[in-house]
Amino acid sequence: NTALAVPRNRAGKRVPAPFQRNDAEDLIAVIFPEQLACAENIAGDRAVPEHPLVEQTLFDCLHELMDIDGLKRLLTDIAEGRIEVIGRELATPSLLAQEILNARPYAFLDDAPAEERRTLAVQQRRFMDPKSAAEIGRLDPAAIERVRREAWPEAQTADELHDALVVLGFLTAAEGERGPLTQRTDSLAHAWPGLLAVLQRDRRATVLTTADGARLWVAAERLQALRCLCPAASLEPPIDAVASGEGENADTALRELVRSRLEGLGPVSATRLAAPLALQTVAVERALLALQQEGFVIQGRFTNEMNPGGTTTDEWCERGLLARIHRYTLKQLRSEIEPVAPADFMRFLFHWQGLDDPGEGEGGLERALGQLEGISLPATCWEDDVLPARVQPYSRAELDGLCGAGQLVWLRLQVPAPGKEPKRRAPAVRSTPIAFIARVHLAHWRAFTPSLQAAELPLSGAACTVYDGLRAWGASFFEELLAETGLLRTQLVEALGELTAWGLVTCDSFRGLRELILPQRLQRRRQAPSERLAAAGRWSLLRPVAGARDDDLAHAEHIARVLLRRYGVVFRRLLEREAGLPSWRELLYAYRRLEARGELRGGRFVQGFSGEQYALPEAVASLREFRNRERSGDLITLSAADPLNLTGIITPGRRVGPQPGHRLLYRDGVPLAVGAQREVTLLEMVDPREEWHIRNALLRKPHPSAWHPPPSRPV
Repeated sequence: NTALAVPRNRAGKRVPAPFQRNDAEDLIAVIFPEQLACAENIAGDRAVPEHPLVEQTLFDCLHELMDIDGLKRLLTDIAEGRIEVIGRELATPSLLAQEILNARPYAFLDDAPAEERRTLAVQQRRFMDPKSAAEIGRLDPAAIERVRREAWPEAQTADELHDALVVLGFLTAAEGERGPLTQRTDSLAHAWPGLLAVLQRDRRATVLTTADGARLWVAAERLQALRCLCPAASLEPPIDAVASGEGENADTALRELVRSRLEGLGPVSATRLAAPLALQTVAVERALLALQQEGFVIQGRFTNEMNPGGTTTDEWCERGLLARIHRYTLKQLRSEIEPVAPADFMRFLFHWQGLDDPGEGEGGLERALGQLEGISLPATCWEDDVLPARVQPYSRAELDGLCGAGQLVWLRLQVPAPGKEPKRRAPAVRSTPIAFIARVHLAHWRAFTPSLQAAELPLSGAACTVYDGLRAWGASFFEELLAETGLLRTQLVEALGELTAWGLVTCDSFRGLRELILPQRLQRRRQAPSERLAAAGRWSLLRPVAGARDDDLAHAEHIARVLLRRYGVVFRRLLEREAGLPSWRELLYAYRRLEARGELRGGRFVQGFSGEQYALPEAVASLREFRNRERSGDLITLSAADPLNLTGIITPGRRVGPQPGHRLLYRDGVPLAVGAQREVTLLEMVDPREEWHIRNALLRKPHPSAWHPPPSRPV
């Protein structure tokens, strides 16, 4: 790639990495054939050819991608003892090992199938630190019980019972008499005492009776550890213990016995682990903490077991069993969901965003703006189409009140790239994309959008003067700016419009932007724009977000939650129209964490779309309702610039551009017609008797309308 010998783009599209690798391999076969040959077929050392591409590649690999000189120094220091190497058992692969384990197939030199790679034998549990594990408490009780049955042994012979005693450390008398946990006949359970008698006769197992009278079934291989913890216990019959390293001291013996018990019990509290041995809970908790440091066990609250004080007690579970429980839980949750058709999903979205039942008052306006947080729409569409469709009656004063109270801030989030030699100024106009964001969440959204400095932009002299004044004096009213800058009123209005268009300033209320984008023909009939701007509140610079990318995890998780609140169901194809978002990879990590915590559901919710899909629990119930609800022919009219214009994305057919002057008509979630001014284009074949009603519904004021077609009458 660096030498431009392998093309990275073809026909305006990027060549996929596997194809680039194939091209590179063909090139290597020509200039360096021994590189691809097997080592068994090469006599002596490989001869590196004198070729510019080979020499440059070796240099880049050894001195740019790698530091071969530093590696030599490191190995020399290790060999001479100046650097000490200490090995540690970790719960998960190291950062270096993760790069190898997670490498794509085309990253390997050989062509072995993926099934043969040993890296697949190591499975990394994502986000399985103790804090995240404690949050994974909403597990399916049926999944927990299933894993417990799978982990518990099913001994049918004396040898199998002996293996179970070795693996589990010991069995209590109650566990031995109960037998396996599977839903089978009681014949197998009644056979365990007889199998124990066979082991006792062969001196392979015994019954250990503690000082408190508890009877434990113990194999000879684990007897040394039990005698270390219970020296006063009696044996029936007395047998010789098999020497093992776990019986060297009490701490080691307890840790290994607790490890063995966890492998068969599933989630269990420290009190239950300590009860059979009549030990103090504190001693068992120390052993559990030691196992937790090894990464063997995870602490959390999984079954909501209550302690004597009436509160939920902490439980411990072996990492592999917990991962299996979690996998069964997700599988069960996902199997309960039946995907809906795209048309039903559109009907759900109309209901989810309140187009079929608009909200009222300031509460409805806050809900609508909370769902649409961070989305950029043409400035004029907010009050002409989008908000009136979701809040009825819509009041401009309520929007100004929310902005004036500091709850909301409006701004141009997606700033255009500055041209080298702009031919004219670019003031804010009706089509300028504007977004509403809660002021406390502003840092989350600006972390993923480029911020430009005034020095980088081709600002006019008046705009530079106003910018410098706001930076020096802070937020200022229109009259204060007029006096401090010495500009004419019309110059100040144009300068504020220019700064707004570049995403540098905002106003206390939305009235400031409303007056800036008012057409000139309407301004002449009313008050002068400067007089109206004087009542709009203070103008201020948007502060740069310092260190906005320092906590990408928190920023991405907030935006992931907003997208769930906006659509109810989120998948990659749905976000094609969105801009200024984190990458889908970052959002995917956030959704996986939320699913692990039980805050949302993962699965297949909408038909015809690949990739992972995630939904809020309340959205899943609503989706199920719309799937079962009969289609009644309801019509919904919305602007083509509305965020729910998902034609060509969710619904099949051609894409209708998000133009403010166009409107869309949906019937039962299917786009039926599009209208611009007085022209109507039908997207579906309709009955001629209904065409007039459809045109009338489309050309009316764009607000949600629930209209049922008239009954058909014979002509």
